[in-house]
Amino acid sequence: MHHARIAGSIIFAGVAQFLILLSVAESVYPNYSVHYNYISDLGVGVTAPIFNTSVFLLGALIALSSVFIYAEFKKKPITLTVLLSGVGAAGVGLFPETTGAIHGYLALVAFLFSGLSAIISVSVIRQTPLRVYSVVLGLVTIASLFLYASGHYYALGRGGMERLIVYPSLIWALGFSGSLLGSS
Repeated sequence: MHHARIAGSIIFAGVAQFLILLSVAESVYPNYSVHYNYISDLGVGVTAPIFNTSVFLLGALIALSSVFIYAEFKKKPITLTVLLSGVGAAGVGLFPETTGAIHGYLALVAFLFSGLSAIISVSVIRQTPLRVYSVVLGLVTIASLFLYASGHYYALGRGGMERLIVYPSLIWALGFSGSLLGSS
């Protein structure tokens, strides 16, 4: 199989399972609120096995995809940002929020480098609409990260603002995976 298609398959599998299991964990967690609760709250308590396994798998698969991205494109910037976003996400699964600062640092790495990956991916994406969407989604992720870090949650609450960091990156990853899967 073509390296790009392998990378696309790996990314799609990682993101798809995470989105499904994130929804399951949010449904199972007692009194969970997307407005008030952090996503990482799902990594503690009854939903810990679901969330921590899923986010670790997401990160591991994203990191693994970087090997195939490099093999296909030989471009270090996109390879490195994808690798670091995957390492950050996998680390979030290994070190839940109860472990303290390391969890926060790993989440920051995942958030920042996923947004940068979206922007930098224009170097390997051929389709013009996806190139534009990638930059926009990456900028939304990074802008939301800065708002979140500065405590500006607005009406979204801390949980909603955190999702404004994460969801654009996941949407980008699905689009990017489709682009890779469709490459010849």
